[in-house]
Amino acid sequence: MSTIKVYDKTGAVTGEKAVNEAQLVLDRGEQAVKDTVVAILNGYRAGTAKTKNKSEVSGTGKKPWKQKGTGRASFGSSRNPVWRGGGVAFGPVPRDFSQKVNKKVAALAFARALSDKIAAGELSVVDALNFDEPKTKKAAEMFKAMGLTRSCLVIVDDDALAGDANDNFFLAVGNLPEVGVAAAGETDVYMLCRFKNIVVTAKAYEALEARLARVTGKADK
Repeated sequence: MSTIKVYDKTGAVTGEKAVNEAQLVLDRGEQAVKDTVVAILNGYRAGTAKTKNKSEVSGTGKKPWKQKGTGRASFGSSRNPVWRGGGVAFGPVPRDFSQKVNKKVAALAFARALSDKIAAGELSVVDALNFDEPKTKKAAEMFKAMGLTRSCLVIVDDDALAGDANDNFFLAVGNLPEVGVAAAGETDVYMLCRFKNIVVTAKAYEALEARLARVTGKADK
């Protein structure tokens, strides 16, 4: 049985949560993680790079000099790609870089990435994140008390403001470098791989467990 440490908003340990290894996906899904991350990153690409070819640059279509008799190489246009100010040969054009990922593959990738974080002890649970005041110092002290010195992703429930976290917390972490915040429903494989540590509220962890159970078919009892 793996265990996950449970903290309060000050960073003090309040207990541990047991995780059944049968719930984790550790024997498959590595390629699914790679394929899904590549697809997500490609989806971020704008694909708006564009250069002008010789038919699009400004300039005359007149032949710069006659074909023969000058002793120089023949050219048909000053817009030729080999000339300064000419068009670009084989330059980039607008394109769509997005890739389709099968739903089952995406679900498997998420389960594997989350399982790896749990197995490596890089996922922690916090009871709730309701700060009394929007102080960045308070948030930094919480992460320090938890022993988290590298990048960290904080995952809250989709309806966080209903009691999972408050505006003071979101304002407090806004100025912290390498700290990201995401809702449980929008957390993807890239986010789990991008950040070294994952901090999850109790409600958000239940939502992540449900996503994990859809792949393994084994809910926590």
